[in-house]
Amino acid sequence: MHWPIEGEAFEALLGRFFEGIAEVLGDDPTSTWAVVGVRSRGDVLAERLAATPIGEAFGGRVGRLDITLYRDDLTELGSQAVVRSTDVPFAIDGLDVVLIDDVLMTGRSVRAALQSLTDLGRPRRVWLAVLVDRGGRELPIRPDVVGLDMTGEATGLVSVAVREVDGRDAMTCAEAGDE
Repeated sequence: MHWPIEGEAFEALLGRFFEGIAEVLGDDPTSTWAVVGVRSRGDVLAERLAATPIGEAFGGRVGRLDITLYRDDLTELGSQAVVRSTDVPFAIDGLDVVLIDDVLMTGRSVRAALQSLTDLGRPRRVWLAVLVDRGGRELPIRPDVVGLDMTGEATGLVSVAVREVDGRDAMTCAEAGDE
């Protein structure tokens, strides 16, 4: 793999990721879909997905979760913790929710996101979509859609940059030990 992933390579990865989500959506007439992104990159990916033709399936139901207060390492973050707003402007009860995050590693952020989401209501089902699966699980969490599977690779920290937050679209990977 050539790092960083940016430009056309990033766009191609994002396109494959969105197509994977489209496959999950299928044509089940009993499903009512919503997409919810985990701050602060997953929410941008959710917004981008909603702006594509695939996003019509969500009927405008696009939300964002701040999981800061649900993290199990909050006391370790101390004054570094930045709490942002959660914005899910629709009832999630009975919905099929696509939960989007940028990088999945230990599973702890996803656990926090699921807890945050279920505090808002009881979805019919939650599908987990991650742009990058880095491996290294500490909790039994498995994504339904993966843009880039790096679970068999020995890697360092994987970071996703999006133009809405970082001014550019790119993914970088620090070498193991350089973190």
